[in-house]
Amino acid sequence: MAKRDYYDVLSVTKNASKEDIKKSYRRLAMKFHPDRNKNDAGAEKKFKEAKEAYETLNDSSKRETYDRFGHDGLNRNSGPSGAEGFGDIFGDVFGDIFGGGRAGGGRSQVFRGADLGYELKLNLEEAISGDSITIDIPTQISCDSCSGSGARKGSQPSKCSTCDGVGQVRMQQGFFSIQQTCPKCQGNGTVITDPCSVCYGKGRKAKTKTLSVKVPPGVDTGDRIRLSGEGEAGKNGGPAGDLYVEIKVNPHKIFERDGPNIACEVPISILTASLGGEVTLPTLNGSVSLKVPTGTQSGKVFRLRGKGVSTAREKRVGDLYATISLETPVNLTKKQEKLLKELYLSIGEGGDKHSPRAGGWLTSVKNFFDRIAS
Repeated sequence: MAKRDYYDVLSVTKNASKEDIKKSYRRLAMKFHPDRNKNDAGAEKKFKEAKEAYETLNDSSKRETYDRFGHDGLNRNSGPSGAEGFGDIFGDVFGDIFGGGRAGGGRSQVFRGADLGYELKLNLEEAISGDSITIDIPTQISCDSCSGSGARKGSQPSKCSTCDGVGQVRMQQGFFSIQQTCPKCQGNGTVITDPCSVCYGKGRKAKTKTLSVKVPPGVDTGDRIRLSGEGEAGKNGGPAGDLYVEIKVNPHKIFERDGPNIACEVPISILTASLGGEVTLPTLNGSVSLKVPTGTQSGKVFRLRGKGVSTAREKRVGDLYATISLETPVNLTKKQEKLLKELYLSIGEGGDKHSPRAGGWLTSVKNFFDRIAS
């Protein structure tokens, strides 16, 4: 049976880059490799076919020959190898997944330090205006005494005898070979025989760092600020992690925020609502005067354009939404109660003229019960 075109096998075009070829092969190898498809001869065949195609197209010389002469142009002796050579090709393609490159490099693995998180609580005014906030972060830093090696000053870590200093060991299962982190040295390539008395061989020690965080104006709950390199120290000379400062804005006594807009409740007296007037309204940039029209009802919302805030992502200033709330008088004297009753008796004589909402509501209730009764 004629062999399939190698480009078709890997589902790539003839001008595909090496990276595209590698990505396609990785996908097919993970899908069809024998450990995932036990007792499936068809999957094993596709696995070997993909491996053969990759070995040819990944080699510039072989690829050029194949492009010119096809399968017949490839020298069988220098053609794709059998299962014996799979370990090398697997390490090349899957090294970033299973812990690093091919054996024989003789280098210890380096590890990037862990990222850290910190919740920074701000009041609304701080979040809107922005500020520089000092925070204390418990973290792990490189040990000064041993310069991060973990070995006592004047001594050196010893090469791991299990992996011969590589940091990885190779496991062979039939023709399928993978590399994994050395269980003895945990990928370091070295072991500590004379540990540092300060960090006890860890190469890092605990410390609380004091940092100044510049908070941009307009931040809101859920926003994050990244401080590069302020996380935990790496191992074996690896880079430090990052610190992510997550913003949480505390509830405000007056305002509620929704992005660039803010809202508040404005209590007014029945007299002001009935006859109209002006009330002083607070904003985050000082107070303003709000004109209340005659006959204003509770729940009425007034929109004050440009009296909101800006955000960290958008400099446009939002609006302020003021909701009217009628305040019922309390702790009345006998005289005040008498006057209030006289007032409401007088208002009641006008019927719906003075209370249109109440009159309409009562009519709706009556019609509702009439429909039920009928």
